[in-house]
Amino acid sequence: MPIYEYRCQECGTPFEARRSMRDADTPIACPKCGSTHAKRGLSLFFASGSSGVIKGASGGSSCSSCGGGSCASCGGH
Repeated sequence: MPIYEYRCQECGTPFEARRSMRDADTPIACPKCGSTHAKRGLSLFFASGSSGVIKGASGGSSCSSCGGGSCASCGGH
């Protein structure tokens, strides 16, 4: 199930929720104020390609063997 990002239109609180794609735009309650006036935002992600991890908007690693950037083969970067 995908994780969607939302922002409450009442109090401005950003939050995430794991929901089915069918329910992505149905009203959801803000965990801080309880308002159901939240808007779904643009989620950032990264993808893995055949030559290793492709850096996305939230970072990533160029290590093709571990993808996490902390194994012995990438030097623990």
